[in-house]
Amino acid sequence: MLRDVQTYIADHGIVSVSDLSLHFHTSIDALQPMLKKLSRKGRIRELPSPNKCEGCTCCDHNDLVCYEWVNV
Repeated sequence: MLRDVQTYIADHGIVSVSDLSLHFHTSIDALQPMLKKLSRKGRIRELPSPNKCEGCTCCDHNDLVCYEWVNV
């Protein structure tokens, strides 16, 4: 599955953790170790988290985390 996650990010360039969760039908918690491994290998990097809208209670801030493919 790690290779599938890597390929998906490479194909899309930038993806959110929530997009990955929906695409692979798995929890964000299950994806985190894979994303950390790809990040340590220098294949992806976590983008700065966007600021939440003032007073927003709709979004889980963890869902807004995005990763970008790093061309190696």
